[in-house]
Amino acid sequence: MSAITCAPAAVPSEVRHRLRLQLAAEHSITVVEADRIVVDTISFLTVCAAAPHRGFRPSRQVDLGWHQFILNTRDYADFCDRTAGRFIHHVPDEFDAPVRRTTAEALGPTVEAIKAAGLPFHAELWLAGEGRCSQCHSGCTTCGQGEDPN
Repeated sequence: MSAITCAPAAVPSEVRHRLRLQLAAEHSITVVEADRIVVDTISFLTVCAAAPHRGFRPSRQVDLGWHQFILNTRDYADFCDRTAGRFIHHVPDEFDAPVRRTTAEALGPTVEAIKAAGLPFHAELWLAGEGRCSQCHSGCTTCGQGEDPN
């Protein structure tokens, strides 16, 4: 079974439930919003597993889900082994020179890969908050480094 075809079932329902509750409690969001984040985090990690050299980026909200998943180390390591055959490391590229791009430009390849794979996708988690993707420190957005002073 390929990484793309097993995405939704790659994380047991009890793990998804735990991640939803943790996200909701830690970030003061609804369980429904946390569910969307968990679903899109799994979709994001699945395309990362299928194309490890593409340099896909999470949105700010999906990055919250990725961080939460990583904190559940056994479950995350098991997901990585089953889906990618290796550990999917979270390595922010904070030392890259700033490149001024919009959030849509920075996240576009990731969004297109998720859509092309037919994976679950919630546009509001990826396309809202122009200039505020999770990798602000790398300068991938219109703000350059951190918050936009304008």
